[in-house]
Amino acid sequence: MTEPLRVLLADDQTLVRTGFRLILRADGIEVVAEATNGVEAVEAVRRTSPDVVLMDVRMPEMDGLEATRRILTGASGHPRVIILTTFDLDRYVYAALSAGASGFLLKDVTPEQLTAAVRTVRTGDALLAPTITRRLVQRFAAQTQTYGADVPALHRDLAPLTPRELEVLGLLARGLSNAELAARLHLAEATVKTHVARILAKLGLRDRVQAVIVAYETGLVSAGAGGDVEQPTEQR
Repeated sequence: MTEPLRVLLADDQTLVRTGFRLILRADGIEVVAEATNGVEAVEAVRRTSPDVVLMDVRMPEMDGLEATRRILTGASGHPRVIILTTFDLDRYVYAALSAGASGFLLKDVTPEQLTAAVRTVRTGDALLAPTITRRLVQRFAAQTQTYGADVPALHRDLAPLTPRELEVLGLLARGLSNAELAARLHLAEATVKTHVARILAKLGLRDRVQAVIVAYETGLVSAGAGGDVEQPTEQR
């Protein structure tokens, strides 16, 4: 992509927005707008059409979860959303991922991690930190009924998937990259990408983050049953 990367910052803490703005601009990333609450974030997205939104999960008037839902509902072409949080094992972060956020970052993220994350999700990839994301999903996937409307229902019927697609989904949820999937299944990497794309399309999912959540929520993958494979997963 040759066009400048355009980001919207939504956080009620001025110091957080200022620090992130300086980091992003130093790396050639344009900050097109800032918001101090979810209401402002939704309006700013409509006004500026950013590529990526960095969204604080807890803000006044409207929190980041509801703002994420509103931004990602409706017409195509909406931005990618990265949730910002101070606490990784957070049910609101889990709910935001279920709603379509492409990943999350802790607010003490390094400058290099911040800019890399923004660029990763801009290309359409999901941002999956291997250890933290898996721990988050394992903790909350089996408890979604406890949170009622906080956690939106995903497509949990895996019947449309072929046996091979189920196998791919299970390995994807354990953290294998496309290259690792290809090696494990003795397939070309292009074939694996096709399988992943079909899984997302059949289940109506945005990206690999939601696919991981579905794999755990349906019991296809269970915590402690091979789900602890430590592999890098910031992949297409």
